[in-house]
Amino acid sequence: MSRPGAAAQLENFRESFREEARELLAALETSLLGLHEQPRDAELVAQVFRGLHTIKGSGAMFGFDDLAAFTHDLETVFDDVRRGRLAVTVDLVDLTLAALDRIRAMVEMGAGETAADRAADAAILDRVRRLGGKTEAEPARAAVTEPPASADTPAAARPWRIRFAPGPDLMRNGADPLLLLRELGRLGRLTAHASLEALPPLAELDPERCYAVWEMVLETSAGENAIRDVFIFVEDTCELIVEAADAEPEPGPAEAAPPSPADRTARALNEKRSGSGRRFYDQPDQAASLRVPAARLDQLVNLVGELVTVQARLSEIAARREDEEVVAVAEEVERLSAALRENSMTLRMMPIRGTFERFRRLVHDLARELGKDVELTIEGAETELDKTVIDQLSDPLMHLIRNSMDHGIEPPEVRRTAGKRPTAQIHLSARHSGGSVLIGVSDDGGGVDTEAVRRRAVERGLIAAEAALSETEIFDLLFQPGFSTARQVTDLSGRGVGMDVVRRGIESLRGTVEVSSRRGAGTTVTMRLPLTLAIIDGLLVTVGDGSFVLPLSSTLECIELTRAEIEQAGRKRLASVRGELVPYIRLREHFAVSTAPPEREQIMVVESPAGRCGLVVDRVLGNCQTVIRTLGRLYRHVHVVSGATILGNGTVALILDPQRLVQAALRAQEQNAQRRESGAGRGDGHLRAGP
Repeated sequence: MSRPGAAAQLENFRESFREEARELLAALETSLLGLHEQPRDAELVAQVFRGLHTIKGSGAMFGFDDLAAFTHDLETVFDDVRRGRLAVTVDLVDLTLAALDRIRAMVEMGAGETAADRAADAAILDRVRRLGGKTEAEPARAAVTEPPASADTPAAARPWRIRFAPGPDLMRNGADPLLLLRELGRLGRLTAHASLEALPPLAELDPERCYAVWEMVLETSAGENAIRDVFIFVEDTCELIVEAADAEPEPGPAEAAPPSPADRTARALNEKRSGSGRRFYDQPDQAASLRVPAARLDQLVNLVGELVTVQARLSEIAARREDEEVVAVAEEVERLSAALRENSMTLRMMPIRGTFERFRRLVHDLARELGKDVELTIEGAETELDKTVIDQLSDPLMHLIRNSMDHGIEPPEVRRTAGKRPTAQIHLSARHSGGSVLIGVSDDGGGVDTEAVRRRAVERGLIAAEAALSETEIFDLLFQPGFSTARQVTDLSGRGVGMDVVRRGIESLRGTVEVSSRRGAGTTVTMRLPLTLAIIDGLLVTVGDGSFVLPLSSTLECIELTRAEIEQAGRKRLASVRGELVPYIRLREHFAVSTAPPEREQIMVVESPAGRCGLVVDRVLGNCQTVIRTLGRLYRHVHVVSGATILGNGTVALILDPQRLVQAALRAQEQNAQRRESGAGRGDGHLRAGP
């Protein structure tokens, strides 16, 4: 009878296997795509073999029998590749990638479920066997003492002595020693002896622990590495000794009698914490990392956000009461909450490498489909971003890569004619820039045909035929909903959703997108993203009766603006900052605040795509830790506001987006200029440098 909770524990083991299998499959794809470029790389072949071996063995242990049987033939083929019996070809790489897709589906379907496409599985297995020179499936497991398929032992077979002592946690982790011995028996003729000397009295027996220790002799033509590969996924939870049985023993001091295998086994199990005799499973767990569900981290960050809000309220109360003891407590809580906030944010920071590497497969498949030769290069893969940002970055990156592959990169013969390398390049890059991260997708294709974009925009009624647009404005048309220069709808393009999805996805992350292109030389799309979406450092400012927060990462400095300086500049919105003229936006006018301004205002100098710009506010109250709250759907079209936060006194402050504020001011300036030229009215541009 199973113990209570055994089924739930098994399901936990299976879920752990699924998580590990996803990581292994991603690593396998990377290794296979590397083999496509370097088919003679023995280390990549070994990585693929080890990955398949681990998935097969672990899958069998946790009840994924279909997955284990399917992976077995793949593993056999790559064992032949590893031994030099089979060469790596394009067909082998493509077939293995297709097989990995099926393995991934089996992992997600779960153990015991019926595969959705048995015919596809059978077709893949048939092609795998043919590549390996086999016409029918080999048995996935053999008996412990069963000889190999041929009746005669190969001429190169040699005996190996193997001692296998499972650790206390081997079976608790779901491993089955019998399956390991059966797999070992597939390598040759195996003779095994199980010692039960360590078996305790029945009252002290732990039913989840294996007390048996096996002394074995294996006659095989395989090498030591192949033998150790059988135990590759339990190597950290067992004691394993593999040595050639025909090797000459090392000379040593005379002994009265050589120890028997049973004596040697008992001594190995009883050596506890004694120098070199200390076994790995007797040592304390010193794991360098801990796997934690993402939902728990999200919950932690939410709780820290609540704590930051309460801490701000405590600081507000302490400032009002002017009680030294309360102020001291408030300052200590502020220090601790700031440290906790920094640590919780760090927990969610992840390198972007995994996201970038995932697109190697996309580029490989699209290149085959489009008949193009394309390589993907990666730079800055160790750059870290909030996990939430990374999760939402996949769709924009996918659309940009598909757009480059279909529209930007030319076929090899066209590239040769233009004097380019036949092999095109897509480059993914990531780097820090202040409090943001810049993600770039560039190609060395034909670039954006601005005339074609303009003609298409006129056809769709987006612009007038006589409109004079800058290059930046033409590039901006690419992001209009439904816009596409493709005349024919295909599986890849023509529906006008790609670039629109990119902009909406990046803006939902409080980011911006810029396009630069040179005809015939390629295109680069740069996305500027915040490091995190949850809590930011900000500057609390006031404009009239309203409170606003400016992200500290976007703010360069703060200077005063007096009435005299405003009158001296006349109608020009310019301020002198250490000898440099900086245009500014008066938020009072931009937000139509009707109250009288103070005698001295403050200019917050920020960095924007248009250069340095000033935002004029009434007062700067100081720094604040801001928990970002999303606004409702009613405010989804208010682009200059990226969110809201609750202040210590309970009021709500809007979080401004400086870059979008500058863009909105530039658009207002252009509209005012057009109205003046048409005589429809007179306006005053916010960023105008002259009358």
